[in-house]
Amino acid sequence: MSEETQTGKPGRYQRSFGGLIGSMIVLVLVVLGIVAFRGTFRDTPEYQPPDIDYREMVVSIQQLGLEPVYPPRLPDGWSVKDASFDSGNRPAVDMVFTTDDERTAGVHQEDESERALLGTYVGDGVRENGDTLTTPVGTWTGWDDTDTDHAWTTEVGDDTVLVYSSGDPEALRAFVESLTTEPLQP
Repeated sequence: MSEETQTGKPGRYQRSFGGLIGSMIVLVLVVLGIVAFRGTFRDTPEYQPPDIDYREMVVSIQQLGLEPVYPPRLPDGWSVKDASFDSGNRPAVDMVFTTDDERTAGVHQEDESERALLGTYVGDGVRENGDTLTTPVGTWTGWDDTDTDHAWTTEVGDDTVLVYSSGDPEALRAFVESLTTEPLQP
């Protein structure tokens, strides 16, 4: 048997940069078509956050003999975003709300320094703004930072209470005026 040598062009297709770009465009169009097709027939449900009963949490904290600061009722248009209680060696109460203008407001109570809480929840550029407010809970000190965040602090027993928001400062002031430590009925 004799070996024959093939001459001429190989049996493969011609490779070029234009062909590469063309095939990439086709591939991208196919992927986009698949994504659009799936999206057309997909029914995405709207997310409804669970109702959080912060008052129930307050009752359980009060039954432990602690004195949490809380709003007896929320302002119109506000909702509870999160509420938690850490019962460790240094108990901490944290309640976060969504305001009527879709901003965040919170109440945090912990045996921690005022400056530490302000740094954590408000920001580094926080400074006392000269406002004070006296309520049945205590005498509050007003704070602002460079990012339009506002806060109020007071002492309740060994705890520092911080109320903060990035929303309307007058709404936050009214919210602070509404806070209480009164016992709730289970």
